Amino acid sequence: MAAALMANTLYSLGFVLEKRALTSLPEVTIRQPARLLRLVLGSPLWIGGSLSLAAGFGAQLAVYRTLPIAAAQGIFVSGLVLLVLLSARLLGEETTGRERYALGAILAALLMVVLSLKESADTVSRSAPYQLILLVCVPSLAAGVWLYGSAERRSRHRHRAPTTGVEYGVAVGLLYGVSSLAIKGVSSYLTTSGLGGAVVDLLESPYPYLLMFTGAFGLVMSQAALQRCRASLIVPVCTTVTCLYTAVLGTLSFGEALPHDPLRLSLRLGGTALAVSVLLTMPKHDTAPAQPPIGAKELTPP
Repeated sequence: MAAALMANTLYSLGFVLEKRALTSLPEVTIRQPARLLRLVLGSPLWIGGSLSLAAGFGAQLAVYRTLPIAAAQGIFVSGLVLLVLLSARLLGEETTGRERYALGAILAALLMVVLSLKESADTVSRSAPYQLILLVCVPSLAAGVWLYGSAERRSRHRHRAPTTGVEYGVAVGLLYGVSSLAIKGVSSYLTTSGLGGAVVDLLESPYPYLLMFTGAFGLVMSQAALQRCRASLIVPVCTTVTCLYTAVLGTLSFGEALPHDPLRLSLRLGGTALAVSVLLTMPKHDTAPAQPPIGAKELTPP
């Protein structure tokens, strides 16, 4: 539990620091990844944010060693509250009433998932068939890259309303969901004895290669999306997709059984359904500021 709360804090702080750094940088795009990396690596503030995210990754490894996947995701979603507070304080971002209600509903979904947990009944799995992991992950990666590309093409339309970042958040969330499954797989190889054999076994598994792919693409995609959209919206969407993806597909892939008790099963499935429905109903566009008609003259006081 302590490691999960620490991961929440580190991830939230990392995203906010990166967003703050990106606001002072020239526009970045996934079509120029080398330029993007050169710009962000030249920002000390961005490097501080990335180090915070890396530390959160280390804490996440410890979480997956001790908690069931669904339980871990439920706790990770609670970091949304801290993220919104930090975004308001450090970035000056304000959420709309509709978005605040949506975040409240997501936290209610989190509570339902947490209440469905029972330490004596829930098991922590250590492994999954490689073929099943690849069958789940490869289509998800393709869907995430395709969705992001579609959002990019629509955003370039001149007269299109400004996007809130929901589509970007879903796309990056799919990649990070795959990354989360890979982290779960890597955690099963952590050992205090036989380190050499464990490293060889790890390299023979698909997990390090999934991490490299999601790390490279996720870095470029998430930075471009963060620069365009509010962190207080895109990160909660990304986090929700990642947590739901990991909780549902990770539980099935790693063979961590759903609760047999009807009440606990209803809470877990109901919480998942509530989070998905909230995500689907979130606004897709920001309200554009009113612009004076073309050709109108600006009035000045006498």
